[in-house]
Amino acid sequence: MKGLNETTVIVTGGGGGIGRAICRRFGEEGSRVAVLDRDPEAAAATVELILEAGGSARAYAADITDYNAIAETLAAIETDLGVPRVLVNNAGFDRFMPFLKTEPGLWQQLIAVNLTGALNMHHLVLPKMVAAGGGKVINIASDAARVGSSGESVYAACKAGLVGFSKTVARELATKNVCLNVVCPGPTDTALLKGVAETAPNPEKLLEAFRNAVPMKRLAQPEDYPGIVALLASDDANFITGQVISVSGGLTMAG
Repeated sequence: MKGLNETTVIVTGGGGGIGRAICRRFGEEGSRVAVLDRDPEAAAATVELILEAGGSARAYAADITDYNAIAETLAAIETDLGVPRVLVNNAGFDRFMPFLKTEPGLWQQLIAVNLTGALNMHHLVLPKMVAAGGGKVINIASDAARVGSSGESVYAACKAGLVGFSKTVARELATKNVCLNVVCPGPTDTALLKGVAETAPNPEKLLEAFRNAVPMKRLAQPEDYPGIVALLASDDANFITGQVISVSGGLTMAG
């Protein structure tokens, strides 16, 4: 992809699943990858994979819900790797439960990671992009944001909020050469999905239902996402902003 070599890229939730696959792709593109994850060992493991493949990366243990901690982390990234020109907000958290069985404490946990954490990252990174003359943000939302998903009400609300936020800021910063786009995964074979399924009465039945709902009759794999993310981060996508793209095997079809 054009424009990714030697570019500083931040990926939140880069310690596993989709985040790790995205980090590895940027490493292959020659980017300097800042792998953010609240699990330092997971972040370090991703970095090791990138370095083994000949790429450039550093791990940063960071909780995106802590604004001040993220500010300090970003200062370190800028010193170590340079001004970030690409931000991928991938970190996420979910619990599978009908809304009427949830409690406010769980709402706050979900909102903190899936929405407030992303707002923190935008608020701190976007000024650096504007000052540098431009940048790209790719927000990883969910098809639940587009069509709803039973048992994921608050998660879906957070991701829908992220979609609306992305479109609004894309308008606000269009003349600053900062592009924001959203990628919406469908059900994906990750530890997060397995953890969500385990909170359901019959985990295997739930996973089978997910598979059957996808026209391609399979769950997505983490490797299904880095291509579109790298494209949206590259100079090949300089005239694409405010868009929402589903990568879901046809689970949702809109446009």
